[in-house]
This record gives sequence, C-alpha cells and structure tokens, in this order.
Amino acid sequence: MQQLENWQIRGCGGLFYRSLLLLMFIAVLAGCGENESAETQTVQKNIESFTFFDLGRNTIFSERTRKNLQDRLGRDAIAGRSTIDLKINYNAFLKEHFPELHELNRKLNDPPGARIEHNIKKLMYRYIQKKAAPFDYVELVFSGYAETPLLFDIRFRKDDANIVKTLETKYGRPEIIIWENESGRSMYWTKYGDYLIVSSIPDQFGDYRYRIMIYFTENLKQLIETEQNEREKKERELTEAGKTAF
Repeated sequence: MQQLENWQIRGCGGLFYRSLLLLMFIAVLAGCGENESAETQTVQKNIESFTFFDLGRNTIFSERTRKNLQDRLGRDAIAGRSTIDLKINYNAFLKEHFPELHELNRKLNDPPGARIEHNIKKLMYRYIQKKAAPFDYVELVFSGYAETPLLFDIRFRKDDANIVKTLETKYGRPEIIIWENESGRSMYWTKYGDYLIVSSIPDQFGDYRYRIMIYFTENLKQLIETEQNEREKKERELTEAGKTAF
C-alpha cells in the first residue's frame, strides 16, 4: 500500500513538472511572438514608401529641410494653420476610386462646407527654377504635431523630363484609371498604405497637364487622431471649469 502511494505521488509530480515545462515553453513562444511583432512594427514604421527630393513618410520637418528645398526649388511661401483638401481631378474622383482617401478627407473637413483649419506647416513653391526642377507648382504639407509629411502636390504642364517614365521605372507598372465622364486619366501606385497618383488632363490645345499627388495615409490618420484627442481634452477642461464655477 505504501509503495502504491509513493508511485502515485511520483506520478503526480512527474505530471506536474511536465505541465510546468509545457507552460514555460508556451510562454517563451509567446514572448518571441511579441518581440517579433514589435520588431516588425518598428521596421514597418521606418520603411519609406514614396519620396520627393528624398522626403518620405518618416522625414521630420526642420529648417535644414526647408533650406535644402529652397536650394532646389527656389523661394517658398510658408503657412501655418490652414485647410487640408485631399480632393483631386473632379469632385467624386476619390469617392469612386479611393474610398479610404475619401473618408480621410471627410474627417478632415467635417462639418462639410465649414472652413476647418489644421495644425500644419505648408510650403508652397510658385516661382520654381526651371533649370533645377521641371515643375510649375509644388506644395508640401507637414503635420504641425509630428512634423512628418501628410501630402505632396506637384504640378507641371509638359513631361519633357520624362517624369512619368521615371516613376514607372522606380515603382513598377501602375494601375490605370480612365475617367468615365471626363477626358483625362490617372495612374497610381500603393505602397505600405500610402498612395502616389499621377493624373494627366488634356487642355484646350490638345496638350496635357500633369498633377502628382502623394498621400501619406498613416501620417494623415495620426493627425486626425491627435486633433480628436485635443478636442476631447479641451471639452474635459471646459467641463471641469464649469464644475468649479458653482
């Protein structure tokens, strides 16, 4: 009887230790998974999608950045708080072809029709040195919070510099959109959630004018989230102020 009891104890102890080892092994695997996930998120955050003069989704705006752009594009104009309008080509274009961008634009301009200003830095180049850069107008919008790029808007009338071909070589074959009710067309690329859209619109003389838009969607989402948090914080402060008044 004593031998049977000892065997049962040893058997239970073995089972206990085997279970403990199994739990430890699962915990190690879970920890590795968490580390791998964190590393993947860090890598994704540091990866660039589309760039313009070496400015990409992870660029931090600085006076040195501005100086480098002035050396390439000439004198700039800078604006602080201002509106953000993601729409291009015609009113329903984003809604029809890029619903994610349409939804972001709705959040940035809600309520509709109101002038909603955002905490941004907007650089505008209208008098561009043609020998240095073949553009007619460039607008670069950065977040006033994170100081990362939100939107790049580049326009030019003739593609003498083969800009479209350069983009195809760098980013591969694009998706093509033929405008159903208009005479223009667009091509686009997506990379790590960001969008690069090139639109060509014929003018009355049969020539084409071009517009390149780069949307850094994660940075736009971060701006929207930050502004929402700021509004909620102010509402709480007003509520607390009301409570202390009486």
